[in-house]
Amino acid sequence: MAILKRIKSSFPQYFNRKSPGQIAYAGKWFLYFILIGVIAGLGSVVFHYLCRLGIHFFMDAIAGYRPPAPAGEHHLLPPTETPFNRWLLLFLPAMGGIISGWLVYTFAPEAEGHGTDAAIDAYHHKGGYIRGRVPIIKTIASAVTLTTGGSGGREGPIAQIGAGFGSFLATKLKLSHRERRIMLAAGIGAGVGSIFRAPLAGALFSAEVLYRDPEFESEVIIPAGISSVVAYCIFCLVFGWGSLFQSPDFMFQNPLELGPYTVLAFVLVITGVLYIKTFYGVTSLFRAWKIPNHIKPAIGGLITGMIGFFLPHTLAFGYGFIQMALHNQATISFLLFLAFGKILTTSFSIGSGGSGGVFGPSVVIGGAMGGVVGKLFHQIMPKVVSEPGAFVVVGMAGFFTAVSNTPISTIIFVGEMTNSYRLLLPSLLVCSLSYLLSQRWSIYQKQVKSKINSPAHAGEFFVDVLQALKIRNLMHLVKKTETIPEDMTFSDFKRFFSETKQHYFPVTDRYDRLTGIFSSTDIRGVLFSMEIESLVVMKDIMTSDIIVTTPSEDLNTALQKFTIKNIDSLPVVQEDDHGILIGMLNRREVIDFYNRQIQRMKNPDQE
Repeated sequence: MAILKRIKSSFPQYFNRKSPGQIAYAGKWFLYFILIGVIAGLGSVVFHYLCRLGIHFFMDAIAGYRPPAPAGEHHLLPPTETPFNRWLLLFLPAMGGIISGWLVYTFAPEAEGHGTDAAIDAYHHKGGYIRGRVPIIKTIASAVTLTTGGSGGREGPIAQIGAGFGSFLATKLKLSHRERRIMLAAGIGAGVGSIFRAPLAGALFSAEVLYRDPEFESEVIIPAGISSVVAYCIFCLVFGWGSLFQSPDFMFQNPLELGPYTVLAFVLVITGVLYIKTFYGVTSLFRAWKIPNHIKPAIGGLITGMIGFFLPHTLAFGYGFIQMALHNQATISFLLFLAFGKILTTSFSIGSGGSGGVFGPSVVIGGAMGGVVGKLFHQIMPKVVSEPGAFVVVGMAGFFTAVSNTPISTIIFVGEMTNSYRLLLPSLLVCSLSYLLSQRWSIYQKQVKSKINSPAHAGEFFVDVLQALKIRNLMHLVKKTETIPEDMTFSDFKRFFSETKQHYFPVTDRYDRLTGIFSSTDIRGVLFSMEIESLVVMKDIMTSDIIVTTPSEDLNTALQKFTIKNIDSLPVVQEDDHGILIGMLNRREVIDFYNRQIQRMKNPDQE
């Protein structure tokens, strides 16, 4: 029942009905989300097959390089006997860059880089629309980039596969922009949740990654959850159940460990900022380079190959090396070279225009730095830090939080990926500190600060903000206005009118009580009839049907009154006596006040 209520709140136009067809409407939307999950799951299966086959034929058969796999993945084909050749490994990423660059810039230029950012941008700025060809090109180009040695992750391409189908389905069904955005986000959750075997985290990630503030797109969570579960089941039916990594049964049982974990958070933030700066520094460099876009990924691939010539473990995915670190089978120097080498290879592979995600490299970099800190503290205080591998798990979570501003989903991600749920407490501490210290930076440039900054929610906050503000908040803008006596002749008013800048004139009786109002427009009929000026008094011109506002009235109601007769100024009267005038309030100043409030909400740091 709770799930059905949540879906009702997300889609009120389909569920807030009392007709017998309510269940049919609910079933229809369930079907849509299940269908997105099926396509995303099948897309994950195809992409994973391409990656495993590509690693076998390119890395193994050609260069003789066989990086270890994480415990949850297995080789599809038996390893070859090709001897390891560093020189072939040097040029292999460049070959992949040539193919990937031609595919992307010929057929779908928006498929360059890491696909999650493109999906976020489509959500906020394009009404959830993604061209149908993008997921296909992204899949092939990413598989080529990553299996020829390029450093990147799987979540970008698979996010675009799921998001692209959700967008395509919504477009074909002629759904609204809002509904298409929800289906796009459901596709992101399904794709990411299945490829990393983390369905709950995938659903939360799709709702959290859209914003830099700790804010969820609540209407996305349930649809993404349904799609993610379906996609996860399809993927695991093909490749087996279980988590991506296998880790020892780590436990947190010594509060003194929180000290080293705090140090880990600072290390992760520094490394994360270096990663972001390097990644976008390389990206800017290649974008400014006046050469054809098609060959930029090849140049980036060649530089990646040069790094890989000396540090081959920084190429491709690198998950197997984190599996080694979890079991304390990697040295400090190896992990340091893995982390910083991975920053460089990812920056040149993806920043040059190659295709791949950034979550996967973040897991490797964070896990490696976590292993370094864990091993160092294990040497200094072995009784406090008894299991350095636990720092690998927490390092994965803290690092990706530092670069993506997604603390909650990342904690769940790492828990599901490593099956290590007993480290939630140190993970929460490290992720919280990492988030607080790194809010200024993000690897996802298309994130917006919060819902109020998103074009997808333009107008939703207008009424909410106006209803929260009262006229009493604007009393400094209410202007004292000279009133006009009812019995003033028009000829006397003309002399007054020539000396004032007022456009609206409240009219009062002999007791100074408000009885009417007129504007400068209302006097035009008399202004040029000099023969009746002495006969007309202002009571004859005024309207007694006065639209007024009071200090307790909200701004939304006041603005509606401005529009009833298209007036620019409202009399503000006392709460308990509408005959006593306080002053006049102008529509322009109300709107200006609202705009300042919105700007203050968007940029609270500028106050």
